[in-house]
Amino acid sequence: MTDLFAAESYLRFAAALVFVLALIGASGWLLRRLHSHGLAGRAGRGVRRLAVVEGLVLDARRRLVLVRRDRVEHLLLLGPDRDLVIETRIAAPEEPEEP
Repeated sequence: MTDLFAAESYLRFAAALVFVLALIGASGWLLRRLHSHGLAGRAGRGVRRLAVVEGLVLDARRRLVLVRRDRVEHLLLLGPDRDLVIETRIAAPEEPEEP
């Protein structure tokens, strides 16, 4: 009788473990899908609006970063204490079309 109870207990434990692992896997898959499609309404466009074009390290604490958003570039000075917009609304160069 006790052997049957122990076997049933182990079987329940294994089933619960498989169920929890399946829930973790499904949650990870769902989060990856939601993250790749974007929750902000970007679904279906496939166009990236924001990009870091170039960065230049000035010293150990500061760096210049050129950021592009919707074909307009902005030059930023990033530091540990504050960030500063150096120049804004720089027209981005035209990208050559791929054949």
